[in-house]
Amino acid sequence: MAATPRPRRSALYMPGANTRALEKARGLPADVLILDLEDAVAPDAKAQARANVAAALAQGGYGRREMVLRVNGLPTAWGHGDLAAAAAMALDAVLLPKVESADAVRQAEALLVAAGAPTSLALWCMMETPLGMLHAEAIAASSPRVACLVMGTSDLAKDLHARHTRDRLPMLTSLGLCLLAARAYGLAILDGVHLDLADDEGFAFSCTQGRDLGFDGKTLIHPKTLAVANAAFAPAPEEVAWSRRIIAAHAEAEASRKGVVLVDGRLIENLHVEDARRTVALAEQIAAMEQAATA
Repeated sequence: MAATPRPRRSALYMPGANTRALEKARGLPADVLILDLEDAVAPDAKAQARANVAAALAQGGYGRREMVLRVNGLPTAWGHGDLAAAAAMALDAVLLPKVESADAVRQAEALLVAAGAPTSLALWCMMETPLGMLHAEAIAASSPRVACLVMGTSDLAKDLHARHTRDRLPMLTSLGLCLLAARAYGLAILDGVHLDLADDEGFAFSCTQGRDLGFDGKTLIHPKTLAVANAAFAPAPEEVAWSRRIIAAHAEAEASRKGVVLVDGRLIENLHVEDARRTVALAEQIAAMEQAATA
């Protein structure tokens, strides 16, 4: 299940125990909603959170947003029940926490299949431990259902005994390993959260850095950060215009059987055209989502 070429600029965690938040999410400009049964939910509220999410999804009204459920780990008291319930929910994907091996992915998949999950239900993997980093390639290749890797940089920093620096230098090796694995197997990949909600400048910097590194979007913990993430991970208007020019020039050259394409003195090759098409397609999907949201 290769990554669907769809906007994933912003992926907002929503606590499953908070029914007000689940209701509010229907009107938020997030590309992805991660309905959380794990970290954001206290142990004594896990069962109620699962029921809340099931009811909210049954009610619908989330539009074109990609709906993802983060379940509890299989070793916990709630993991098996979460997967069994997820199989019957109107979801695009299930997000598995703290994935450290291909076997863990396949075990979760087997439970979903046994519970009757549709073939369209994807698996997303939280990458948040040192062992997960070392096994990133095996995890990415573990199942055709795997569609996205999600960085869990908070837990990772704790396990690494690393500091949260502005440039995220302590994280770059881990980010790079997961980016390589995701792209090698045609998966999407989302950057980790920025914890300091008062640090607007630092958040904007981390979004720009994530986009420059190659991430598709960023996981978020508060709706106020949606606009910045959406802007950072969307193609800029000038980038879209340039991409359209490249596509048109290449098509004209092919029709004329010309071997070399120059646009404003720059040599254009097939790899540039492929990237340009992806940029235009992403921009068109973002425009369609925004138009649908205001209709």
